[in-house]
Amino acid sequence: MKVSPTQIYCPNLNCCAPLNDLGSFACKNCQTPLIYRYLWVVGEFSVPPTVGSLVAGRYFVKTPQIWLDTQPALLPDFPAAAELPEQILPYLHLYPQRLHVPEVYGICPSNEGDNASAVFLLENAPLDSAGLLFPAIGRAWSQATAVRQVYWLWQMLQLWVPLAEQGVSTSLLIADNIRVEGWRVRLCQLFQDDRVLAVDETTPEQSPALPNLADLAHLWLEWLPEAKPAIIAPLQEICREMEAEGTTAQAIAPRLNQLLLQQAAQLPLRLQATGASDTGPQYNHNEDACYPLNDVASLASDGVFPKLAIVCDGIGGHEGGEVASQLAVQSIKPQVQAFLAEVARQPEPFSANLVAEQLEAIVRVINNVIANQNDSQGREARQRMGTTLVMALQLPQPLQQPDGTVASNSHELYLVNIGDSRAYWITDRYCHRLTIDDDVAVREVRMGRSLYREALQRQDAGALTQALGTRDAEFLRPTIQRFVIEEDGILLLCSDGLSDYGRVEESWAEVMEGVLKGKASLEAAARSWIELANRKNGHDNASVVLLQCHISMPLPAIALPLTEQPTTDWSESSRQLVQDIAQDGTTSPVSEVASSKPRWKKIWWLIFGLAGLLLLGGLGVALWSQTNPAGFQEFRERSLPKP
Repeated sequence: MKVSPTQIYCPNLNCCAPLNDLGSFACKNCQTPLIYRYLWVVGEFSVPPTVGSLVAGRYFVKTPQIWLDTQPALLPDFPAAAELPEQILPYLHLYPQRLHVPEVYGICPSNEGDNASAVFLLENAPLDSAGLLFPAIGRAWSQATAVRQVYWLWQMLQLWVPLAEQGVSTSLLIADNIRVEGWRVRLCQLFQDDRVLAVDETTPEQSPALPNLADLAHLWLEWLPEAKPAIIAPLQEICREMEAEGTTAQAIAPRLNQLLLQQAAQLPLRLQATGASDTGPQYNHNEDACYPLNDVASLASDGVFPKLAIVCDGIGGHEGGEVASQLAVQSIKPQVQAFLAEVARQPEPFSANLVAEQLEAIVRVINNVIANQNDSQGREARQRMGTTLVMALQLPQPLQQPDGTVASNSHELYLVNIGDSRAYWITDRYCHRLTIDDDVAVREVRMGRSLYREALQRQDAGALTQALGTRDAEFLRPTIQRFVIEEDGILLLCSDGLSDYGRVEESWAEVMEGVLKGKASLEAAARSWIELANRKNGHDNASVVLLQCHISMPLPAIALPLTEQPTTDWSESSRQLVQDIAQDGTTSPVSEVASSKPRWKKIWWLIFGLAGLLLLGGLGVALWSQTNPAGFQEFRERSLPKP
């Protein structure tokens, strides 16, 4: 009997011929792009499914723990809200850590009669577009730069406390469970501490000792022999402190943070920024506001450009939302300008916690400015104007290096988020969403009441749970994150007029290819995003701000149109090679590669040019002396001093 090959369904539910062969990129009938959603499987079947088989009529088994959903347009099965398995709850409570922790997709009903809740599926797992795991941190460690090695450890330390609070800190002690995608640390799954740690059979009444920082230090010490020489000694000292009894993550963080910033500050950093906003095809007014916007040439002296980027999406209707968003942008700029001036005056850099407190204070001031405006106009309930906010600040703190020199920029990037405007980090290899939305669906997940895809089915799923200016500042809970810029990339801030329906995740590679390869200007990329938002969404205003960060190659002096090739003395293949090296981190710091080659090339051209001029001059003089000896002798006597 011939077995029919597994096929994948078209995500267009109206397609009349939805079946397609695995490996196809678009539906052969309606040309809709096919979705390959690979999932990580947690749990065990009494009879494990075989590789290549189909589970529950839809999940293709690529490996025993990696399955492909062949019907991605259909909702998965969900457990009853009152029967959420205990092992699922940590994933829900840790949803704010989705950059590092996978999300529960659904449960898998088994054909063998297993308990359905015992097997569940994870999305946002560290799997690439072909369903392959990203490399384990131990395997990628030796190939990473010093700053990336410390950055990975920093992320693990930041995850330690929230994971310990959920009883899953063991997840950070299993080396093969820790995967890396560029700068980003990702976990395959969460392991519950009480299930992993064995109880001593001789004293079963005693609970097992909980994991502590000493356990984490022992794992780090295994990697240190292959760390870059500049960081081995300080990391050994940090690990010794972690092994001391009673040491906390909060006590270790400042030392590790200082090492991280010292390594990052050795890299050059150049910034470009631009923004664009549009009313959209269905509106005659724009409730969005952003900074910078359009003509950025006049912003060079305003004190915050290009370090500051803002997108606000107003709520409250005409003469409400647009007032709130504009008021927020215009009020934030002088506040940030004063903060940057204060940072420049301080002899010591501000800690990450102190910067977060200052940014939160700025946001609360702006919130009360808008709230007071509402109060003065008698606005109540839904009539109160407000705005979302996503703001990025590249904080150029001066930093003293171990050799006594002072670096001018600590490479810190802070993100502030309120509402559902979003931030993404984009390189030529990936697009990482950095923020989570403040809406009802996310609230239900964080409270442990629902899986995310299930919560999205609520009619009020997208309703905002907080916005700037709608309530008093004491009720405001802005999300503030810090990142370290250690690779070339572009930060994209946008309103939901662009991000709705996954448009950024769907189109980032196509839209950003030109600017990432140096073939298009940043302004052209911003316009392309607005055009895409109007064409594929079109139901709202759309705004985008792009902040391009270069650490490996100089920025072009003039913005290039889409059709113009970059003017450089490097070939395109050479430029791409350096870009790949910089992002893979397989060599010494990329600043040396990127800065030394163009400089030495120009020096050699200068030497060859001078030699050529001397040679031509000598030949000319010799020819003159032979063709006109009298004239040459007369010139020689006038030009040379007499003895």
